[in-house]
Amino acid sequence: MFLWIILALILVSITIYFFQILALRKKLSESYNSTFLPPVSIIKPLKGIDDNLFDNLESFCKQDYPEYEIIFSLQDVNDPAYRIAEKIKNKYPHLVRIILDGSQRALNPKVKNMITAYRNSKYDYFLISDSNVYVGKDYLRKTVSCMTENTGLITNLIVGVSGRSIGAKLENLQLNSFVILATCFLDKFLKMPCSIGKSMLMRKKDFEEIGGFDAIKDILAEDYMLGKLMHEKGKGVVLSNYMVKNVNEYWSLSRFLNRHTRWAKIRWKIGGIKYFTEPLSNPLFLSSLTFFVDNFSIMSLKVFLMTLLLKISFDFYTSRLIKSPLNISVLLIPIKDLITALIWFVPFISCRLSWRGNIYKIGKDTIIIPNNNLSSVRIIFNKLKTAFNH
Repeated sequence: MFLWIILALILVSITIYFFQILALRKKLSESYNSTFLPPVSIIKPLKGIDDNLFDNLESFCKQDYPEYEIIFSLQDVNDPAYRIAEKIKNKYPHLVRIILDGSQRALNPKVKNMITAYRNSKYDYFLISDSNVYVGKDYLRKTVSCMTENTGLITNLIVGVSGRSIGAKLENLQLNSFVILATCFLDKFLKMPCSIGKSMLMRKKDFEEIGGFDAIKDILAEDYMLGKLMHEKGKGVVLSNYMVKNVNEYWSLSRFLNRHTRWAKIRWKIGGIKYFTEPLSNPLFLSSLTFFVDNFSIMSLKVFLMTLLLKISFDFYTSRLIKSPLNISVLLIPIKDLITALIWFVPFISCRLSWRGNIYKIGKDTIIIPNNNLSSVRIIFNKLKTAFNH
């Protein structure tokens, strides 16, 4: 009985995976021919040293675009990213500004970094871009081409590249399968707004009408909330098919686990009961359950191996579509799928997470709940550590 239920779920999962790939194909076939090229302010919040940081930042300085500015926003000069930002500014003084301000009140550290930069930006259109993405020269032109009068926010597809360590390879596999496929499926078939924080273009007028930074300063998934608020306002949230490269070179396994544990908790707080459908996008995990309900029989092994072969074939085809070869990383697919399956259960155990050196608890829609007890402990620990060092 249970075996047949699992076999049925595997079939459903494989069917969903097929439609996700179909959604990606449809998305990549879209074209935009607008000649509308307004001046744009690019705001890049920086925190610490990301892989390939100098080249990532410089790629935004080489855009084939008539008029734009770049603002690097940091909390203070002690941030390791400041020296890199200064080198870029010295190389492109006509294009780049650096704004330092750690005084803004916001529980979301990324948002806190951007508030003063936004207030000092010159243009009516602004783009928020993370520091760990690399783009081609046509990125800004093609992203802006999606903008219409009824569009409130434009975001981009994300592709993981440059994995060298095991953690980085796992991260790129997840970005280039589950993340990009689910994003396209939600956009093309379910018509659900998908906003990805690594690249978001908006008009200031629309942004301020939905509450501006006050509406997202205490929200952990600020990108999700921006998309939701724009959608509720009646403005379109457009997923551009221009793929920006998320550079992950030397990630540790613990960093991979931490990020996807955080993302799982975020999806649980956002999706609620819909979160229970996520295992249907992991056919390999479902097929592994046959070992337990069929006492590790030969049949269960055959089911698992057939599902594994099909999943690898699907992921290989997806990698061809997004021009990101799998190479030796293909051997990590079953490990990645089983690890992320276990991570799926974590939100039911804990709502606490770590991000950018801070520890949070999150509520509905990822509202940040200050964890004062943990903050106090951390302050005391840091003071003791400083005292001993001296």
